[in-house]
Amino acid sequence: MSKILFSHSYYYRLDPKQWKNKKPFPPLGTIYAAALLRENGFEVDLFDTNLIEDPKTICPVLTEINPKYLVIYDDGFNYLTKMCLTNMREACFRMISYGKKEQCKVIVCSSDSTDHYEKYLDNGADFIIQGEGELTLLELIKKIENNENFNTIDGIVYRNQTNTIVNPPRKVLQNLDQLPFPAWDLIDIKSYQSVWKKSKTEFTLNIATTRGCPYKCNWCAKPIYGNRYNAHSPKYVVDQIAYLNEKNNVNRFWMCDDIFGLKPNWVQEFNKELKSRKLAIKYFIQSRVDLLLKEDTIEALSESGLEEVWVGAESGSQRILDAMDKGTKVEEIYEATRLLKLKDVRVAFFLQFGYLTEDKNDIKKTIAMVKELQPDNIGISVSYPLPGTAFYEKVKNDLKLKANWTDSDDFEMMFKGTYSSAFYRKLQRYVHKEFRKSQGIQNMKLILKQPKLASLSKLKSILKLGYYIPSGLFDRLILKMSENEN
Repeated sequence: MSKILFSHSYYYRLDPKQWKNKKPFPPLGTIYAAALLRENGFEVDLFDTNLIEDPKTICPVLTEINPKYLVIYDDGFNYLTKMCLTNMREACFRMISYGKKEQCKVIVCSSDSTDHYEKYLDNGADFIIQGEGELTLLELIKKIENNENFNTIDGIVYRNQTNTIVNPPRKVLQNLDQLPFPAWDLIDIKSYQSVWKKSKTEFTLNIATTRGCPYKCNWCAKPIYGNRYNAHSPKYVVDQIAYLNEKNNVNRFWMCDDIFGLKPNWVQEFNKELKSRKLAIKYFIQSRVDLLLKEDTIEALSESGLEEVWVGAESGSQRILDAMDKGTKVEEIYEATRLLKLKDVRVAFFLQFGYLTEDKNDIKKTIAMVKELQPDNIGISVSYPLPGTAFYEKVKNDLKLKANWTDSDDFEMMFKGTYSSAFYRKLQRYVHKEFRKSQGIQNMKLILKQPKLASLSKLKSILKLGYYIPSGLFDRLILKMSENEN
């Protein structure tokens, strides 16, 4: 059977913020596709770009392997690929050109190529796979191998001599367990472990238990897995955990689903499966506050090893949550945070500033919520218009000079919001300082009451008050001046 070189176009080194974190995850979506093609008899290799600096590094690999197909298959489970960062787009274009020089058929599957297929075809790609790609890729390559017509394959975009052909979308895969385990053997795990050591954080691997998200937040794009929600069985997931534990001695995992544990009783069955196999793991997830409040979800999560949950809090203003079609209540953020802390589960907030009509009162409510609830961590962004969303349609006429960030730390406002990009950059710094200041004050009060609870991390946060208090006051003044300039 023909040789296929799999790769992807996310380079941590081209995203300074993420590379600084030193917590890279292997390209899970890519190795899912590689596993399926290998299972069907094809010879597969992987050129993993995550830890590589220059796309040109693929050239000697192409020469040595001499594949018939170069498949640039992005990891759709990595939220950073949804952002369609231009650094990664340009890297992909270069990889396409290198593949074409080696006479490869070049096939691309990614969020960005789904949204901007013309750009990728213009740069030499032979086929674009739109949406969930494994079955489409398998069917496409089989058709090419057998010299059969591929114009009936759902989910592909290509060009004939005169036109761009966009075939109908493929239905999403419902029985996820029919897929083989990802081809973990293609990943150089040790190279990832060496980078993680620099972060001083326990090494962690990424696992997907589901695909898709049924919720309708109007700013969130779903170009790969769509609005349908399908789940692997708890047994499939636990079998994979057991494999990774045995082969690589890994017992900490990032469950990289958009929404973890939405299917009724899934978390409870997952917990039972882990216990029956006597597997003790630690993991962290993304979820929704309303989902966490259902039945005994938090209890089962805690028992099964959950360490931390990132929730899309977004805003402390109900008016903004409603404008986003978020479908959650501010009170639910408060209640879910309280219950998670009771179970000693860390809670972290995704916060989003800059949504349409946001004013200073909305911002104040968000800051007040952070200071009152004291999450263990926060991640701040500004509203980012992605093609295919209702939010994008509202602001697309403003996207004349720039429609994508260069890297994940760009933080540019690409539409006309209430305030400028400069204001929101200053706001991000100020909120982080207020958050750290609140943590330090809380830890100081705690240790004064119960000295036995003192720890190195708590003492460090108290000592840093000497920086955060004056620095925060200064940033508040600068922010006020910037607000008046808008």
